[in-house]
Amino acid sequence: MKIYGSLTSPYVRKTRALIAEKQLACEFIVVDPHAPDSTVPRYNPLGLVPVLERDDGSTLFDSPVITEYLDSLKPPALIPPAGEARWQALRWAALADGVLEQTVGRTMELRRPLAQQSADANARREQKIARALEFAEQHLPPGPFLVENRLTVADVALTVALEYIDLRYAHDWRRRFPRLAAWHAHLATRPAFVATRPPK
Repeated sequence: MKIYGSLTSPYVRKTRALIAEKQLACEFIVVDPHAPDSTVPRYNPLGLVPVLERDDGSTLFDSPVITEYLDSLKPPALIPPAGEARWQALRWAALADGVLEQTVGRTMELRRPLAQQSADANARREQKIARALEFAEQHLPPGPFLVENRLTVADVALTVALEYIDLRYAHDWRRRFPRLAAWHAHLATRPAFVATRPPK
């Protein structure tokens, strides 16, 4: 298998971290989806990464789809298969994806010409991010993991989201949310996260 993506995309990083956690054989191909001659549209008509090329040459795209496929290949399942644990894990993952969406949106807004930027739009994005982190702070379980006292897709997604904030929207969220900071510090040292950390 091959996973196509950039070094800084948090959506790509989620899939790479899951690959590392499950010790799957998958080659990482660094591509720039925004380059005029990018090969990404050949694999995904939307021109977005990550894209997973399977051994039979077929492709899957969109990180939730790729994550679920990769998780199906080898136990233990990082996406609980059924019951309340599944819904809790997916809710945490959705929260993390929402944080990513807002952080990416904020970043892209700041890359627009200054006269075209909307401070109000970014203020709303920052409020949404803050509310999401406050929700996480208030709902963290007492143990080191978010669901079932073991690593799940919830932990992968939220760890990646927090570190993407550090990369693109650096601010002192750790002081405001100390429980979340402690939770993150515990998981951030896992080899899967260290190996996939984006360059600054």
